[in-house]
Amino acid sequence: MDFNNRTQKKQYLLIIMFFLVTLTNFNLYIGFSVKPFMIFLLIYFLFHLSTFQIKKLYWYELFLVLFYLFYCYTGAFSKYPASSMRILLGFTILMICYFIMKFAMEGVARSVIEKSLAIAGILFNLTSLGLYVLGLISLGFQFQGDRIRSFGVMLDRDYPRLIGSVPDPNFYIFYNTLFFTYFLCNRKGSFNKIGLLLCILTNFLTFSRGGLLAMFLIVGLYFLMNNPLAQLKLLFGFVTSVTLIGYILIYYLKFDVLSIIQSRISDFSNDGGSGRFVLWERAWDYFTSHSLLGIGAFNFPNYNEFYHGENIQVHNMFLDILSESGIIGFLLFVTFILTLGVQLFRYPMLKKSPYLSLALIAIVFQMMSLSLIINEMIFMYLAVVSVMLSLNKASSSSHILKPINIQLSYGFLKGREGS
Repeated sequence: MDFNNRTQKKQYLLIIMFFLVTLTNFNLYIGFSVKPFMIFLLIYFLFHLSTFQIKKLYWYELFLVLFYLFYCYTGAFSKYPASSMRILLGFTILMICYFIMKFAMEGVARSVIEKSLAIAGILFNLTSLGLYVLGLISLGFQFQGDRIRSFGVMLDRDYPRLIGSVPDPNFYIFYNTLFFTYFLCNRKGSFNKIGLLLCILTNFLTFSRGGLLAMFLIVGLYFLMNNPLAQLKLLFGFVTSVTLIGYILIYYLKFDVLSIIQSRISDFSNDGGSGRFVLWERAWDYFTSHSLLGIGAFNFPNYNEFYHGENIQVHNMFLDILSESGIIGFLLFVTFILTLGVQLFRYPMLKKSPYLSLALIAIVFQMMSLSLIINEMIFMYLAVVSVMLSLNKASSSSHILKPINIQLSYGFLKGREGS
């Protein structure tokens, strides 16, 4: 009974932790954004200070840390060092949160982590859908306007796009990626089917071209990774779900969905991917003129504002890294992605947790249209990956170092033998 109670308490804790990561739109700005999950993890850390451990560093974790250290180091030679200091602070905070997340999941069964992930995913999508409906009501279902926000809606060139609990519709599908791939790969039971349907609905309501392409890409890859004949039921269910969602939007919410889709497609040829192509060209120019170390961490918005009057990011993480940290930073980041991919596409992980591999593909794809240098959802995803690798009892060759066990206790460090 005690064991069951401890497991249940741990599950509640993980549900709260995963869910709070998705509430990125609710924050307190004090020079940087203090978000709900940060406060939660700080409280959790203080309550478990005497037993806190950092262990099992994988190759991809090492290259991730090396990349961020080098990326922040380039700020020492940048034209706008204050911006680089901000990104260094953000990296430090998120790395601390990352290790606390890993510690919170240590010793928890795979089924408990995945059930917590599923519940948090449904809570995220239901909350976002509720905020979206509240936004539509507050707007009186009048969709004329641009960059107008109300609760979970953002009017973008007369499109009522869902933002839910995140600040931008293009980021919503990114935050939903891990939940979507989990429900896609685990469709048994009504609970997971409802979760998948909610993910499809909310993703569709963002009207994000890049995000929806990533979603369809993942469905196609999952279809090909398995016996295509056995997945016909999935294909039928996916088409039925999209049709049902379209029916509800058209006949009940009075959305002119076909007109919106047509406009989004025609806009792509007219707006240059919402101005992304122009930004990408500028980022490439900065890289070619500062090819070794780049222009400095998080300096692109400042450069773009100085030369072109807009403080805006590149909207492409790879070009972000190339322009701001040069070829060295880019190679470190690519090495991180490759080593992570090697871990995830090995047989045990691919068989037991295919959703993590699919999520990585979707994340990399979305990096081509989003700036994600510092993002809490990436760190949450990586924390889940690390714990799942540990649960799979990866061979000792998977580690760059032997497990590091550090116990923090009342202001001093004490070594402790690993269990």
